Amino acid sequence: MSKKSIFSFFICFFIGLAIWFSPIPEGVTKQAWHLLSIFIFTILGIIAKPLPMGAMALVGLMLTVLTKTLTFPEAFSGFQNDVVWLVAFAFFISRGIIHTGLGARVAYHLMSLLGRNSIGLGYGLAMTDLLLAPMIPSITARAGGVIFPILKSVSKAFDSEPNSGRKKIGAYLTQTAFQSTCITSAMFLTAMAGNPFIAEIVARNGVAITWGKWALAAIVPGILNLLVLPYFLYKIYPPEIKGTPDAPKIAHKHLAEMGKLCAKEWIMIGVFVLLITLWILGPSIGLNAATAALFGLVILLLTKVLSWSDILKEDGGWDTLIWFSTLVMMASALSKLGLVQWFSTWTISHVQQLNLTGWGLGFVLLALIYFYAHYFFASNVAQIGAMYPPFFLLALSFGTPPLIAALVLAFFSNLFGGLTHYGCGPAPVLFGAGYVKITEWWRLGFIVSVLNILIWLSVGALWWKLIGLY
Repeated sequence: MSKKSIFSFFICFFIGLAIWFSPIPEGVTKQAWHLLSIFIFTILGIIAKPLPMGAMALVGLMLTVLTKTLTFPEAFSGFQNDVVWLVAFAFFISRGIIHTGLGARVAYHLMSLLGRNSIGLGYGLAMTDLLLAPMIPSITARAGGVIFPILKSVSKAFDSEPNSGRKKIGAYLTQTAFQSTCITSAMFLTAMAGNPFIAEIVARNGVAITWGKWALAAIVPGILNLLVLPYFLYKIYPPEIKGTPDAPKIAHKHLAEMGKLCAKEWIMIGVFVLLITLWILGPSIGLNAATAALFGLVILLLTKVLSWSDILKEDGGWDTLIWFSTLVMMASALSKLGLVQWFSTWTISHVQQLNLTGWGLGFVLLALIYFYAHYFFASNVAQIGAMYPPFFLLALSFGTPPLIAALVLAFFSNLFGGLTHYGCGPAPVLFGAGYVKITEWWRLGFIVSVLNILIWLSVGALWWKLIGLY
């Protein structure tokens, strides 16, 4: 380790140590407080990177066991999480799409249609995700299994690699695809696994949200958000390659050289269609997205589209499996130990003490706290389960129109996934590609979150008034 890395490590360690020995708030258990200190140390270490992310996660994992904050089985429970494995399977399957040449073929077709400039490619990825969103309820399957391989292939077509030329176009497309999928997941009841759960929660309190009602409320702010986002990122995080007027001609030339689809490409297409079908039908046939992805991966191994050595070489997938499972475990354990519930209660009591007149300001403040609390979660669904019910009920106590309270918190339950590189399923997949540095990811996540909130609470509010939601 360099002197800078050693210094960074000890800064992170002493911050965690300071939290460990600081006074424990009333209502928080010693175990929860100690786990919070390890969690913050691990997050800071992942950001500062004195060690590679996977290694830093193992340090945090070791501390949870060594200090007896958690038992060994509890500390390694993250490796049992199906979303964690879905992320890893997405990496492996994407290698098959690239390995067969199918990814390059799709990339060249996309270039021929939209490749005259990089912003056109950004819009192409966003629109592709929008078309898939109503049908695929897993954002990890959608963004990680479908969009991600196309993104990597398009980037490679422009000689944009993570370690060489990442900012040519790969970094811009990665952020555009990632932030777009958070928006599209907010637009449809069936676009994210947690959305039906939200509908069930509010139904218990007499608020009915149908598929049509959700889509109608989200369509205007959602479409506007998707139209603004690629251009906004193009301005604040511009790709080095902007105009590509010769790209369509180059794409047609490469497609001609590739010739007809080979047998392995056809198998890859068959598996691709099968996975999309299973991801769409999964909720109705009792098949989760990770199991479907495993099934598809095994087919690729049996047909020798992929070899086991191909899987072993996918170091991004294995690295992500380590650090993502660790963060998922810590975030889940903090919720089980009551820290999240304590934070919710603490927030609610302090908001109530403000004695705000009217429901508007109080609800906006509550919604913002709900949104940015996601920095402490590694899953949209986890935060929905822990925080949505009490925050929804408090919003009602302010006098917030029930449908507005239900829908705004529901939309935010998707949009906040764009904050960090671990905040939702596709985040570690796209971050793991290596095109965007972690400091850039967090900075852009916060800036885009402000843009999204402004659009949904301004244009959205006007639209909801117009259609009579309040």
